[in-house]
Amino acid sequence: MNANAGSRVLVVEDDRKISDLLMNYLRMDGYEATAVYDGREAVQQISQRAPDAVILDWMLPGLDGIGVCKAVRAFSDVPILMLTARVDELDRLLGLDTGADDYVCKPFGPREVVARVRALLRRASGRVIALPQPWLVEEASFRISWLGQWLPLTRIEFMVFRTLLARPGRVFSRAQLLSSVHDSQRDISDRAIDTHVKNLRKKVQAIDPGCDCIASVYGLGYRFDLPE
Repeated sequence: MNANAGSRVLVVEDDRKISDLLMNYLRMDGYEATAVYDGREAVQQISQRAPDAVILDWMLPGLDGIGVCKAVRAFSDVPILMLTARVDELDRLLGLDTGADDYVCKPFGPREVVARVRALLRRASGRVIALPQPWLVEEASFRISWLGQWLPLTRIEFMVFRTLLARPGRVFSRAQLLSSVHDSQRDISDRAIDTHVKNLRKKVQAIDPGCDCIASVYGLGYRFDLPE
């Protein structure tokens, strides 16, 4: 049974065949789905009717998906799933920086889109976040514990891990993780983030074998997934 049945999902897609397909699959999963076909109309609908989630196409008439994200993030934290045929990494990172919560690249399977919407709604509802956390962050002493044991972290590892832990389920680009390091930015490169993440995984798994909570998202960056 879908725990989010009845949630309102707005599909913003100017290709009516695609929008109709997505609405059909969403409704079969118990959602209330409606569609708009223009970016400016989407911003108006979101501001007036406050949907629970938005599926947003990148290329739209009136205002493109990036413009919609920027406008919506000025007044709403509604989960946004971006649909795009643009696979260039810089395009994707731009989308994340302007407020998209997740991506699906065209061509896609409608079931995958519905599953991603379900995951976004689950996180937004707080049910996942409310589960007992195996970690504790001590800002003052730059320490993070896992299952009650302090991780032997460097300062940079602490800052990177703290950033990931603060937003479970969100994808952070290497540049975003690098910016979280603040005054240490000049000492490391974008690709050095890969090494720090690799070290973080090893240190967590030394305490919690089999735990694989830091996921690599191809072409985008890294995401912290709540342990099951």
